Amino acid sequence: MASTIFIQTPFQSKSLNKSLNTHFVPSFKLPVSLSFKPRTAPFSKRVHIRAGLIEPDGGKLVDLHVSKPERELKKREAASLPKVKLTPIDVQWVHVLSEGWASPLTGFMRESEFLQTLHFNSLRLDDGSFVNMSVPIVLAIDDLQKASIGESNRVAFLDSDDKLIAILTDIEIYKHPKEERIARTWGTTAPGLPYVEETITNAGNWLIGGDLEVIAPIKYNDGLDRFRLSPVELRKEFERRNADAVFAFQLRNPVHNGHALLMTDTRRRLLEMGYKNPILLLHPLGGYTKADDVPLSWRMKQHEKVLEDGVLDPETTVVSIFPSPMHYAGPTEVQWHAKARINAGANFYIVGRDPAGMGHPVEKRDLYDADHGKKVLSMAPGLERLNILPFRVAAYDNTQGKMAFFDPSRAQDFLFISGTKMRTLAKNKENPPAGFMCPGGWEVLVEYYASLTPSDNDRIPQPIAA
Repeated sequence: MASTIFIQTPFQSKSLNKSLNTHFVPSFKLPVSLSFKPRTAPFSKRVHIRAGLIEPDGGKLVDLHVSKPERELKKREAASLPKVKLTPIDVQWVHVLSEGWASPLTGFMRESEFLQTLHFNSLRLDDGSFVNMSVPIVLAIDDLQKASIGESNRVAFLDSDDKLIAILTDIEIYKHPKEERIARTWGTTAPGLPYVEETITNAGNWLIGGDLEVIAPIKYNDGLDRFRLSPVELRKEFERRNADAVFAFQLRNPVHNGHALLMTDTRRRLLEMGYKNPILLLHPLGGYTKADDVPLSWRMKQHEKVLEDGVLDPETTVVSIFPSPMHYAGPTEVQWHAKARINAGANFYIVGRDPAGMGHPVEKRDLYDADHGKKVLSMAPGLERLNILPFRVAAYDNTQGKMAFFDPSRAQDFLFISGTKMRTLAKNKENPPAGFMCPGGWEVLVEYYASLTPSDNDRIPQPIAA
């Protein structure tokens, strides 16, 4: 996987020249106060690094949890309200909203927010400013549920075990334009899109939006809740570690040494820029993923081995789970991934080739151009505080026996090990070239594939929220 790095800068142009202005830069630009003469080198010793974490969208993090003293009152109120039962993916979105990952959203989108997201990939705030919002966070209901709600202005949400999860207030019900939603989010209406088939195709013809009052923090009771740090908790952890820069790396695959090279090289470059203690946020996606992705529990086990084996430094790495479901919507979705990490305090973001992409569900090709994700991020409305550095490709260097940055002048020395190749080796209990992945991490991957049976359809079910 290759990488791109987002960097906050103090100066942003709000106007457009004859060609579209972007915040794509050929070299690092610094989130600093500048006080030096015309620059003759990439970085100047007279640069003063500005401390402090990046502000969340809207200026403050949203927290939609009901306070402990009010919980019993809310439960009594919910008893007389119309009820809507949520799917596990719906509960994951409640989790995302409740902790402020989508700040400044305060609940499932009403129609105005939904349309702005679909057509502008952004939301206009009351002060006239914009924040990025590229993925609709909506809740579908069917005709019977709509009829049961009637004229009520509030609805109680239950999970699959009939446990009260939240109350939605000041509700708005509007039509669910499925085809428009799919076309504008994925850029295609081809059959076989995983998230579409899982959540949209058979969903109701109405969407319900409003403000959320979440009864208690969402817990999954799967042994991984200790890794599910909220944006508030992550910011506290970064402050505890005296971080003066935070760079996030999202992934939904096992970590190999190419990933580690990108992360460690990013930290090296931040130190060269003058930062004293850049902290890595290793942030695997923990919500819904498609059937052939390695399940979260196994990925987390593999990530722990990476730290145990010293591939990444535990002192400068925070491992946490990002609770969002995965859309596989390419350049549209990667904006959501970047925006959410701003809210967690990250001012640097590493993104790989074809971020949030997948193979075309019908044709034998990638669904998205591999470079469009980074290009879109460089121009995305509401992400002007982020700058993008062109990435370097990592591959296995046969002459060194390890992962290294690809050198086109000796291309014959490099081996590209695809995800398909990696899965085939693990399934066959064969070892990759030494230096591709730490031994402990590879053992976890082999163990996972050995645990599968044909009836598993290459997937061990992930736990759902409790």
